Amino acid sequence: MSRIETIPVDQPLVDTLVSGLTYPLRGAALATCLVLTVLHYADLIPFVGALISIALWAATWRYAADCLLHTSHGYFQPPDVVIQVNSAQGWWLSLIHVLGFVFCILYAVISPHTFPLFLVLVILVLPAIDMSMALDGHALTALNPVHWVNIITKFGAAYLIPVIINVILSALMFVSMRWSAQLPNLLAQPVACFFVTYLIILGFHLMGVMVYQRHEHFGLVPEAQELVAESGQNDDQQLLARVAAIEASDPDTAIALLVERMQGRHAPAEFHQAYQRLLRKQGHREALLEHGHIWIAALMADGEPRRALGVLQGCSEDDPDFMPDDPSTVHQLADLAGRLGMSRLGLRLCMGYLARWPRERDAVSCGLLAVRLLSGPLDRPAEAQVLLAKLMATYSEHPQHDDMHILQLKLQSSPGTT
Repeated sequence: MSRIETIPVDQPLVDTLVSGLTYPLRGAALATCLVLTVLHYADLIPFVGALISIALWAATWRYAADCLLHTSHGYFQPPDVVIQVNSAQGWWLSLIHVLGFVFCILYAVISPHTFPLFLVLVILVLPAIDMSMALDGHALTALNPVHWVNIITKFGAAYLIPVIINVILSALMFVSMRWSAQLPNLLAQPVACFFVTYLIILGFHLMGVMVYQRHEHFGLVPEAQELVAESGQNDDQQLLARVAAIEASDPDTAIALLVERMQGRHAPAEFHQAYQRLLRKQGHREALLEHGHIWIAALMADGEPRRALGVLQGCSEDDPDFMPDDPSTVHQLADLAGRLGMSRLGLRLCMGYLARWPRERDAVSCGLLAVRLLSGPLDRPAEAQVLLAKLMATYSEHPQHDDMHILQLKLQSSPGTT
């Protein structure tokens, strides 16, 4: 199980606000903001654009409701677009916010003089409605004024925090829409929609944090805390703290503790990093490189090639000739290094592959990748042509021989080659 990031129950308000600013820009929340922003271009379609806009804003509140509920269970990261909860909660929240917006417009037309008072009332009760829906999932309960008072009483003066946040976010929405209106229409639409979507998700997340920090008042058992307890994550943190405390005075015991943990259930990356740090500090080079092989293989099996490439870089600092012992892994990491602009590392992996496994199925692919790296980002076209000629001679019957010939013609016609 991957590490579960949780929100500290006693997190100060300032830290909550600062951390919350990046919440809509993390993981699935950012993807949702971007997708909804692009889809809002459909608002410009005559006649049906208004209906599409309503549906998209309903989807925005639906996801924001998921964020509130997800956060109220202690999760630091945003939820995926669909999580396993009572979907009616999100749809009811969407409907309540849409109706609230419609009522505000109607009230402003019918009674403009008392509209500010009505708007203040709406701003005051919306946080209670949102949190009630997240906790209970019952629309009739959430719309009950008695229940509003009950929630406000449980929060006390702290209830003013989400109210103030709602006011600030509403003002920011208004400012962003006014500012974006000065832009060309095709640019104003996505800018305004992105900012408003960002602020809606931010507001619901912050309310979710407040619910989470007072979960015991509402009989809520945070799911994230239960999962952390089941996974032994807290035990892992205590073990890492113990290792850090004794590593200077008793490094051998610290190393033994890490080894024992890594031999058990799936160990988080922190254990591998601490183990490598201690081995490097103690000068255990062979053990360090052996662990590098094991860790890279585990990361590749878990579908984390980027992290495996990082481990490979670290091991290469200890041994410039370090090479994973699986040819498939070397090929994948060489290709990834080339795509990430790590051309020298990619070339070293390709050449190492050719030297160690010249008859493996990916040998020609690695060779061609090396040629492209030499002729392209490394700007060594003469070496590229020499290597390509060797490949063509060695693998004259290979199915990719035509590809090699095409690449040879391309290199010969490139400026700066002879």
